[in-house]
Amino acid sequence: MNEADVLEIAHSALWATILMSAPLVGPAMLVGVGIAFGQALTQIQENTLTFVPKMLVVFFAIMFASSFIGGQLQILTENLYRKIEYGFTAGV
Repeated sequence: MNEADVLEIAHSALWATILMSAPLVGPAMLVGVGIAFGQALTQIQENTLTFVPKMLVVFFAIMFASSFIGGQLQILTENLYRKIEYGFTAGV
């Protein structure tokens, strides 16, 4: 195992993290922008007004995206175990 193998593992792990977090961060960001726009229009500055809807949206996003997140984690794990089994320099 050399530096290129470590960088490849880190790259694939970071990319998997981005892919797994996108279905949760995206809807929360959209709801946050919508609520901020509504607060700017009405001049109501209440902290719980932003927290509770985002929390609910993230909860429902987890429910809908859990199979995708699990699949991405399974792919990452299988690729890592395959590299451990066959060796890192085999070009798997």
